[in-house]
Parts: sequence; structure tokens; C-alpha cells
Amino acid sequence: MSESPAAPARVAAFFDVDGTLVQTTIAHYYVYFRRRRMSPLLGRWWYAAFLVKCVYYLVLDWINRSRMNAVFYRSYAGLPAAEIRMQSDDCYRDVIKPHRFEQAVECLEAHRAAGCEIVLATGSIDFIIEPLARDLNADAVISPTLVVSNGHFTGELDGPPISEEEKARRIQHFADSRGIDLSRSHAYGDSVADLPMLDVVGHPHAVNPDRVLAATARARGWPVHHWTIGSTGRDTGP
Repeated sequence: MSESPAAPARVAAFFDVDGTLVQTTIAHYYVYFRRRRMSPLLGRWWYAAFLVKCVYYLVLDWINRSRMNAVFYRSYAGLPAAEIRMQSDDCYRDVIKPHRFEQAVECLEAHRAAGCEIVLATGSIDFIIEPLARDLNADAVISPTLVVSNGHFTGELDGPPISEEEKARRIQHFADSRGIDLSRSHAYGDSVADLPMLDVVGHPHAVNPDRVLAATARARGWPVHHWTIGSTGRDTGP
């Protein structure tokens, strides 16, 4: 009796979020939650001081994205977890969706039509990304979680920040657990911090890349996409 042929391996398209699907950063979300808890006058003063601190975050991000994420999320320490989580849909409506790249939506749909699972892989916090994932009908999300104690965020993550090598490791683990063939899969990223993620798939793509990623993409012959907000362009990706 002959053996049944093995089922074909599944294929996925992995997308970084901030800078790739949307023109936002983790700082935009934090500012949104913080300023909602302040009067307009206090909010303006707080925001001016926060911009000064952002210089430090930018330098740290340039040195090590994972380290910057860990340090930045300590800013959430003491905020009421349930209240902030309840504001995630508002954050999506007011901050994320207006800055979404329209070509990204077309790209996701093209991959889905080709039989790919759609996976968002991001360093942004899980509850912030959930509304975007629902709207895009993503199959899965790889994202960190903030630890909660006595109803408040501690400012610590439940594991290593999901960036650089850790993002690649999470994708590899996800693929192994789902039977996904990474050699046939796609990944999209916008910065040098996404290089490890792009290196683990057979079809890497650079989206609005920074200088280092753009040079790497040119040298390796990767597709480079230039996506814009509100555009109806046909740069769909696959």
C-alpha cells in the first residue's frame, strides 16, 4: 500500500507594522494615551518636555532598537491597564488608521489571494495592534505584552523586546509550530532593525527603507516598495 503524499507546506507573508504598514512609531501611541489623561494646557507642556526626551530615544534606537524598546516601555509604568486597553480602538481610529499606507492593504489582499497566511510581526504592544489586525483580517500577530501588577502596567515586557534577532527568532518559532515553509514565504520591513526578519524568508521586501536597508536591498536584489498614505498606486508587492 503506497503512502499518501505529504500535505504541501503552508506559506505566510510577515509584515512589520510601524514604518511598514503605517507611518507611526511606538511613541505616537504612548503620547496618545498620556495626553488623553491631561488637560489641553498640561498636555502641551508635557509634550514639549517629551520631545526633548525623544532625542535620547532616537540615539538609543540608532544604537540598539531592542534596548530602546525596553527602555521606552518603562514609560507606561503606573498607568491603569484596563483603562488604557479600553482606549485601543480609539487609538486605532485617531492615530493608526489615518497613517496607514494604502498600498499595504492591497499587498496584504494580494498575498491572501495567493494563499499566504497574513502575520503581523511587531515590537508594538499587543493591545495597540489588535484593532489593526482585526481590520486587516490578519491570521496572527507576533507582539509583546506589558506586564500588569495590581491593575497597573509595570513598564516591563513579558519577554525580550520583539525586534532585530528576537523578531526573527519569533518568526522562526511561529513557522515551525504552524508548518510554514519560510523559504517560500515573504517578509516586509522598513529599517535595518528588520534585516534579521528579512533574512529568514525566501522573499524579503523593503518598504520605504532607511539608508542601510535600502543599500542592502539593492545589493541583494530585493524588491523595494515606496508606499504612501492615501495613495491609490498599484505597488502591491508580491
